[in-house]
Amino acid sequence: MPAPIRLRELIRTIRTARTQAEEREMIQKECAAIRSSFREEDNTYRCRNVAKLLYMHMLGYPAHFGQLECLKLIASQKFTDKRIGYLGAMLLLDERQDVHLLMTNCIKNDLNHSTQYVQGLSLCTLGCMGSSEMCRDLAGEVEKLLKTSNSYLRKKAALCAVHVIRKVPELMEMFLPATKNLLSEKNHGVLHTSVVLLTEMCERSPDMLSHFRKLVPQLVRILKNLIMSGYSPEHDVSGISDPFLQVRILRLLRILGKGDDDSSEAMNDILAQVATNTETSKNVGNAILYETVLTIMDIKSESGLRVLAINILGRFLLNNDKNIRYVALTSLLKTVQTDHNAVQRHRSTIVDCLKDLDVSIKRRAMELSFALVNGNNIRGMMKELLYFLDSCDPDFKADCASGIFLAAEKYAPSKRWHIDTIMRVLTTAGSYVRDDSVPNLIQLITNSVEMHAYTVQRLYKALLDDISQQPLVQVASWCIGEYGDLLVSGQCEEEEPIQVSEDEVLDVLEGLLVSNLSTPVTRAYSLTAIMKLSTRFSSVNRIKKVVSIYGSSIDVELQQRAVEYNALFKKYDHMRPALLERMPIMEKTASNGPTDIVQTNGETDSTILDTKHLPNITQPASQANDLLDLLGGNDVVPVIQTTVPTKPASAGGELLDLLGDLSLTGGPTPTPAPSVPMSQPSFLLDGLTSQPLFNDIAAVIPPMTAYNKNGLKIEFTFERSNPNPNIAVITIHATNSSEADMTEFVFQAAVPKTFQLQLLSPSSNVVPALNQGSVTQVIRVLNPQKQQLRMRIKLTYTHKGSPVQDLAEVNNFPPQSWQ
Repeated sequence: MPAPIRLRELIRTIRTARTQAEEREMIQKECAAIRSSFREEDNTYRCRNVAKLLYMHMLGYPAHFGQLECLKLIASQKFTDKRIGYLGAMLLLDERQDVHLLMTNCIKNDLNHSTQYVQGLSLCTLGCMGSSEMCRDLAGEVEKLLKTSNSYLRKKAALCAVHVIRKVPELMEMFLPATKNLLSEKNHGVLHTSVVLLTEMCERSPDMLSHFRKLVPQLVRILKNLIMSGYSPEHDVSGISDPFLQVRILRLLRILGKGDDDSSEAMNDILAQVATNTETSKNVGNAILYETVLTIMDIKSESGLRVLAINILGRFLLNNDKNIRYVALTSLLKTVQTDHNAVQRHRSTIVDCLKDLDVSIKRRAMELSFALVNGNNIRGMMKELLYFLDSCDPDFKADCASGIFLAAEKYAPSKRWHIDTIMRVLTTAGSYVRDDSVPNLIQLITNSVEMHAYTVQRLYKALLDDISQQPLVQVASWCIGEYGDLLVSGQCEEEEPIQVSEDEVLDVLEGLLVSNLSTPVTRAYSLTAIMKLSTRFSSVNRIKKVVSIYGSSIDVELQQRAVEYNALFKKYDHMRPALLERMPIMEKTASNGPTDIVQTNGETDSTILDTKHLPNITQPASQANDLLDLLGGNDVVPVIQTTVPTKPASAGGELLDLLGDLSLTGGPTPTPAPSVPMSQPSFLLDGLTSQPLFNDIAAVIPPMTAYNKNGLKIEFTFERSNPNPNIAVITIHATNSSEADMTEFVFQAAVPKTFQLQLLSPSSNVVPALNQGSVTQVIRVLNPQKQQLRMRIKLTYTHKGSPVQDLAEVNNFPPQSWQ
């Protein structure tokens, strides 16, 4: 048989291929030749054939048929064969394949080989793909090599020990005696790998962490020598002595100093020295400074040192490198809660980052800007953020508007400023604001009695300028309906009053009813406002005519309102003034969850959404009962939602497809239950506004974790309703520990037919990353028979651009929640 071509020739041939098909043909032809050679047990060219096979593997072609040939090369006595054999084993084998166990004896023999390079090959292979069984069998040999005086072997043995500890943590104590002298080594390679080994042991065992804290002075000494040492060509990188080792030591110091006063005290001086002496003109120095900042922030460092760290991050913000600016903004965002005043000094630089062209930097700068807002700088910061809202991309507008609403609610210097700010947001980005912004602004206006005339005049002017921003139009319609008499009378003292007639006001509202820009909800607001004005204006006949026209509207919601309002004019005219009188001052509801954005959590409170003033946003029965078949049929109660869901209507159908064949009872799939009339669940709202909602029993019901997977954690807290002790009120708290936000978050639930369940609206559909906030949602469960509570939940969200769906069954509710 002729000698096979060399690897270089194969590479040259493959690179001449002009098409993918031509390349595949060459590879298949060469693979056929290699297989023939393997079948003939050709020992002469086995090494060359395996090398070519590895190259094909790197190109993405299958090379699994060469696994056993790699084992034969490893068993060879020639170093060149062993080198290719071990390389092939690392690339083609892993612990999922039983073939790798055949290598154990060869690796053991090579670990005891007389040649250090053969020992090094076997250490690399074990540290790369050794399974837990191999690690248990060979840990003794690795520990022996860790104590050798040969620095070439010690550094490889240290990295191999890291892999062994990851695979078999209980073998950690075996390597403890060998670590005693590792930090005394002069060789930087051994020092580097030793620090990696110590870091791994400290992260995996609290006992090891306590044991190695005594090494802090030695680590500080090594770091000091690195900083103070002169030029060393062997370790110099851009004028800095071994930055890789410095970063590793700083990371280990961070772990050792966290939560320990003595260790933190011992490293304060060296951290200050590193922070002040490191050159920042090159990226190498910035990497060391960033690691120093993280260490200072994590340990119990002095206040002056923390200010120094934040000043370093402030300098990073001025760097031309986008990555460095992003890293600085992210780090400042993490430290702003603990060192608020120090971060405030860099406020102007942070605000300048809002103008950056990079979207990720802009987003981080926006989040940090909102974190810096307080009562002292609210006016200046809002001016900058409103300017940013005007010019930012649509992707930012929703988050920016929500942040401005929250900051204005917390720190508004006056009610007029608060109203002006929110109106500015609605005018600029009305289409992007959250659904709850309309009722929240209406509540704010209602409670600001002295500002009614000013507000209605401003909103009327805004309507004349632009009717495309639907939330603004809805608030303006509501206010004109409530305070139209103040608008016409020109009683505004805050600014020069405008002269408006009743007909002009009605013209504007009628224009909203026929405008193509108006949504059905906006038309409902406008019709209700016109009806309200029938008790404030003298043009009653014109209003009757408008209302009667919409009695035959194709929009069922609008038609129902018009029919009811017509009945008020005819049959109940004597009651009309009382029914349409001005809304009373609304009581502020509690903030829903850590986001602190005012929520009505389902908007069931009659003082927040009065059906005479705001459009009816209750779902039709067919949509509310989309979840009837959630668990398979008539052993399930429908979920009754009080607000329009954040997902499209098809979401219910998706849930049916997914869960239609499941049943909590475990029996055969029964037939679907009949629809429950929407009037039936009135027990859920009875007495909601007349009595305290919860009693003291809430304090004795322990919370529980219902779901914890992929960074998403769902916790349940429990309360019992005062009006009806058979109702358990469950509040879900969804948090996200991953590094990316979870968007389009939807929580759905179903219970057996002996229960009734109601889901109220969530506080948000975005679960912030890194546990920086949570989404809350209230569930009310009626359990008249006091049976053990069981629940099936479905979670839907988008994470890092990929849609995620998951199911879970919750059966471990605390007895106090259902007894």
